[in-house]
Amino acid sequence: MLENGKISLRQFGILVTLFTVGDAILVLPSAVALESKEDAWIATILGTGIGLLVVYLFVAVARLNPRLTLVEYNNKILGTAMGTVLSVLYLGYFFICAAANIREIGDFMTTLSMPETPIQAIHVVFLCIVVVGVRHGLEVIGRVGEAFFPGFIVFFILLALFLLPKIHVENIQPVLAEGIKPSLQGSIVSSTFSTVQLVIFLMIIPYVNQHKHIMRSFMGGALLGSLALFLIILLSILVLGVDATANSMYPSYNLAKKISIGKFLERIEAILSLLWFVTIFFKIILFFYGFLLGLSQLLKLREYNLIALPSAMLLMALTIIISPNTTFYHDVITRYWPFFDLTFNVLFPLLLLGIYGLRKLVNRPQRE
Repeated sequence: MLENGKISLRQFGILVTLFTVGDAILVLPSAVALESKEDAWIATILGTGIGLLVVYLFVAVARLNPRLTLVEYNNKILGTAMGTVLSVLYLGYFFICAAANIREIGDFMTTLSMPETPIQAIHVVFLCIVVVGVRHGLEVIGRVGEAFFPGFIVFFILLALFLLPKIHVENIQPVLAEGIKPSLQGSIVSSTFSTVQLVIFLMIIPYVNQHKHIMRSFMGGALLGSLALFLIILLSILVLGVDATANSMYPSYNLAKKISIGKFLERIEAILSLLWFVTIFFKIILFFYGFLLGLSQLLKLREYNLIALPSAMLLMALTIIISPNTTFYHDVITRYWPFFDLTFNVLFPLLLLGIYGLRKLVNRPQRE
C-alpha cells in the first residue's frame, strides 16, 4: 500500500472542515454578493444544502468500495481503459485546483502585503512547505490539522464577536427583492467554492480507521465549514454593505480592518490572514496529496514521495501559466469555475453510480 498511515474519524472531520473553509473564507463573499446582492446569506444557506447533497453522493460512491481510492475503483467499475481515462481527468482536476489555490496566495500577498516581492518567490516558499508536509504522509497531515483546529475555532469566534458592534441590519434589506433566482445562482457559486470540491476525500476515505461512521464525520465537517462561511458572508454584508462586498477582491480582509475595540485593539486583519493561510494550506496539501497518491497508483509506483518534487516543479509552472493577471483569474473563477467543479464533482460521480448499478442489474440473472 502506498499510504501506510491511518487517520481517525475526528481528524477526518477536521480536515473536511478546514478544506471546506479553504480559500473561500477570503474570496467567496465577493463572488456570492455579485450574484445575489443583499440575499447572499440566503444563497449561502441554499448552497450549504446543495453541498450536503453532494457530500451524500460522495459517501454513496465511497461505499461501493470503501477500501479503494477513487482511482482504484474507477478501474474496477469502468474497466481499465475507461477507468484510466476518468482517473487521468480527475488527477488533472486535482492538479489544477492546487495550482489555482497557490496562485491565490501569490496574488493576495503581492496585492496587499508584499507588492515588491516577485510572485514566484512566494509560490516557491509555500510549495516547499507543501512538499515537506506531503512527504510526511496523511497521518502527520491529520495530526497537524487536529493541532491547528482549536486555534482556528477560537480566532474565528473572536473575529465574529469583535464585529458585532459594527453590523447594520438594514444592509440585508430588502429580502428577496428580485425574487429567488439570484439566490439560486449564488447558491451554485457558494457550494462549488466549498463543499462540492470535497471529492478529493474519496482518495482519503480508505485510510480512515473507522468506516462505519464516515457519513456522520463527513457531513459534520462539511456543515461546520459551511457555517463558518455563512457567518463570514453574513458579516461582510452586514458590516461592509453589498456594494463594498461585491466590488472588493478580498472583502473579508477589509471586514477585519473594521474592528476597533476601545481604540487599542484595531486593524487585526492579521488574524483573518492567519486563518486563511491555515485553511488554504490544508486545501492545497490535500489536493496535491490526492494527485500524488492517484498518479502513483495509476503508474503502479511503490511510493509517491519519488514524484513529489518533480510534481511540485510542474505545479510551480502552472501557477503562472494559469492566469496572466489577478483580474483575469478572478473573472474566470467567478464565471466559469462552478461549471468545471460540477462536472467533476457531480456528473462523474453520478456516472460511476449509474454504471455500477447497471452492471449489477445486468449480472444478476447470470448469478441466479
